[in-house]
Amino acid sequence: MREIVFDTETTGFSFADGDRLVEIGCIEMFNRVETGKSFHAYFHPERAMPAEAQRVHGLTDAFLADKPLFAHGVDALVDFLGDAPLVAHNATFDFGFLNGELGRCGRPPVGMHRMVDTIVIARQRHPGAKHSLDALCSRYGIDRSARTFHGALLDAQLLAQVYVELTGGRQIGLGLLTDTPVLEPQVAVASGPVTVRPPRTFTASAAELARHAAFLKNVTDPLWGAAASG
Repeated sequence: MREIVFDTETTGFSFADGDRLVEIGCIEMFNRVETGKSFHAYFHPERAMPAEAQRVHGLTDAFLADKPLFAHGVDALVDFLGDAPLVAHNATFDFGFLNGELGRCGRPPVGMHRMVDTIVIARQRHPGAKHSLDALCSRYGIDRSARTFHGALLDAQLLAQVYVELTGGRQIGLGLLTDTPVLEPQVAVASGPVTVRPPRTFTASAAELARHAAFLKNVTDPLWGAAASG
């Protein structure tokens, strides 16, 4: 099954209040294995970047000044997403901005039935624990040393690894065995004359028995003698 793990960076917390999507990173997976295909884009938000948001992802007004509008990159993004399920961490946030931008340029929204929220899975798997992406990377031993800022593509790459662990880890491939027919043992039938090898004899020869008896005579105070006398 094809799935897309994605993450977004924005100017704030609410599309309805005027915040905009400025970065999206997507990782393609097939049967929970990364295919090596990805999509990554920055977008001009048509507004100033708040200092609070810039401290999170490091994206400045100067960096985004020459980036395309979302409407100019939407075709490539929609083509990459296709009709696959979309996996995100705290997915309602990312879906809200993705669908907000799609609606703003006259595109239909992504159906919520396609949403796979890893924070919901994490709460079910590890109730009472911390469920941030950093905490889950630590739990599963995933290297996040390159994450000095939040970045959509890097976070999507980390989340793809977390998602695999949350849904079966490195043993996930064993589930495919249920779809594999059980093969009956194959018996080879000879079509020509069969040469039967004589059965092997494992009984000791007379010479071997004599050598063994001579060896036993040289054993001093054998354990089997003590057992017999007791």
